[in-house]
Amino acid sequence: MVGADVKEPGRWESRYSGPPRPGWIRTYTRRLVVSDSIAILVAVVGSHLLWFGTRAVELAGSTTEATFGSNAGISYFIVSAVLITGWLAILHVYGTRDPRIVGSGLTEYARTADATFRFFGLVAIFALLLNVSVARGYIITAFPIGLALILVGRWTWRQWLREKRYKGVYLVRVMLVGSVDSVAGLAAELRRAAYAGYSVVGFCLTDSADESELEQYGVPIARGVPGLLDHAASVNAHAVALAGSAGLPPRIVRSISWRLEQTGIDLMLAPSLTDIAGTRIHTRPVAGLPLIYVESPRYEGGAKVVKTIFDFSSALLLIILLSPVLLFVAIGIKATSKGPVFFRQERVGLNGEPFGIIKFRSMRDGADAELMRLLEEQQNHDQPLFKVENDPRITKFGKFLRDSSLDELPQLFNVLKGDMSLVGPRPQVHAEVALYDKAAERRLLVKPGITGLWQISGRSDLSWEEAVRLDLFYVENWSLTDDLIIMLRTARVVLLRVGAR
Repeated sequence: MVGADVKEPGRWESRYSGPPRPGWIRTYTRRLVVSDSIAILVAVVGSHLLWFGTRAVELAGSTTEATFGSNAGISYFIVSAVLITGWLAILHVYGTRDPRIVGSGLTEYARTADATFRFFGLVAIFALLLNVSVARGYIITAFPIGLALILVGRWTWRQWLREKRYKGVYLVRVMLVGSVDSVAGLAAELRRAAYAGYSVVGFCLTDSADESELEQYGVPIARGVPGLLDHAASVNAHAVALAGSAGLPPRIVRSISWRLEQTGIDLMLAPSLTDIAGTRIHTRPVAGLPLIYVESPRYEGGAKVVKTIFDFSSALLLIILLSPVLLFVAIGIKATSKGPVFFRQERVGLNGEPFGIIKFRSMRDGADAELMRLLEEQQNHDQPLFKVENDPRITKFGKFLRDSSLDELPQLFNVLKGDMSLVGPRPQVHAEVALYDKAAERRLLVKPGITGLWQISGRSDLSWEEAVRLDLFYVENWSLTDDLIIMLRTARVVLLRVGAR
């Protein structure tokens, strides 16, 4: 095996001191500090002015009065200064600006919220121990407003960072180590998740398999673990990712970790787990071995009941709020083409059960009968994602409805009936489902949705394989929080499209 002849740690000479962290990290962290500071200042100073104006008001508390006299109380100006300083300090202590978590995922937001809750918990404990009474209104306004402003600031900077990363800057340079198959799979995932900001700058292979599939990345390729540090130096890597375990026994991995300690290069371990959300992964150290537990997907139980209640109440509220839009679309369809306002079709839903979907009609009446002929003409009838390029059946008003996704609104009534969910895989017709393989059949384990990862990730431009991957990721990792995020992103996409029209 290629990695078996690696030198012992004590004899492996390191000639590479390693690069510092990417320069952009320091700049980006400073921007987060400024953003957080402004948010906290606005929240605390605004709360102070709201409740006390510019008056000098002291804390009420028997301890300070009994010990120092009535005139020795602590002014709320001092309390505000302490809150601002302490809040900023705890955000730093809890690593909310750690370069490893900023830019993608929910960990940054979770840490920020957790640090804020803990800080105000400490404030409450100290107030109780010192027997001082802090004005509840002052805390009640400063706490949620400050947290909301901090999170909005983080989200805004994250959008800016993602745009930069899509343009090829503000990246972490990573070298992948492992077998050809394992590094190829990891490289493809990192390329797909460009927003995460990892740029593959080199490969270090532990087997002798054909490397031709790696040539598409246009980066240097080396073989053998002993030369790993020299190769990392030559490509100026900021991190080394060990992909899989082929050719990387525990002794070799430990040796690599020891050597990287001297260089400033981060070490990442990428197990052969893909499309699994972090909420399902738990790490437990056992005898020095980090074991990864993967929870089974949740299809039943309390979470499903909560999702059902949320879907029903949200759909009812949306129907009420959007009733003027529904009326406008209905009038527009009647005024621009002959036929019914609604389009009804049998689709396959939860556990393969059929149901009747409702949509605004965007095609000429009777367009369903032409579908197979058009698919055969374009040779798209043999895959389960029936798409007709430049579909001649769509009316002019129907094109507007499709571009803006307004044709999907009547499916809110399907949600009320319990046939659909607000978020989930798109429901397909029987002919498409008949072409499913075993993996695609798992789409039917949850209710189909009005929107989903497909709509915020490319819609009909996606290939069938990519659509299945996104749907399976949702099916196996869904949560109410993710549903809310998908709905908000969908609303943003729809508003942008309507505005563009």
